[in-house]
Amino acid sequence: MKVIAFNGSARKDGNTAIMVKQVFGELEKEGIETEMIQFSGQNIRGCIACYKCFENKDQRCAVKTDIVNGCIEKMLEADGIILASPTYFADVSAELKALIDRAGLVAKANEEMFARKVGAAVVAVRRGGAIHAYDSMNHFFLISGMIIPGSCYWNMSFGLEKGEVEKDQEGLRTMQTLGQNMAWLLKKIRA
Repeated sequence: MKVIAFNGSARKDGNTAIMVKQVFGELEKEGIETEMIQFSGQNIRGCIACYKCFENKDQRCAVKTDIVNGCIEKMLEADGIILASPTYFADVSAELKALIDRAGLVAKANEEMFARKVGAAVVAVRRGGAIHAYDSMNHFFLISGMIIPGSCYWNMSFGLEKGEVEKDQEGLRTMQTLGQNMAWLLKKIRA
């Protein structure tokens, strides 16, 4: 089994990545392979509404000038998908939103190709707006027919400067519980 995470943060190995690694630690304890794709430094464009994905039905976006098709391929290969983002003006980063829009439309054009995969959202936040970002990611999972595991609180952690989320003990515990629940669910689905 494998879980792929997409870190929408502009900061490589920042707070969002730290949180994903907390989830990964629990998954790896259960023998689940993990991989994180970080969008830092990537130029990812949004959907251009060409609808070629509905014509081509090849599980790919017609825009081939960035990493999105590689991300879609990794999503298809994975049993679980984590979307992770810092909170930018009460929502996800533009790069993660571009992935959501493009991968979501490709999935719709190709018979709900992410259905019944396990999806989890992870949000880094300085103070407020995290619930809206969390909802944006979960809406992608739900409209894609995916299954979402819960945790002991909303999947968020507080911190501004790199590494500050490590001081948020409740946030770290939430990520660990999310990883445990995601591993349990993945194993139940595979049984």
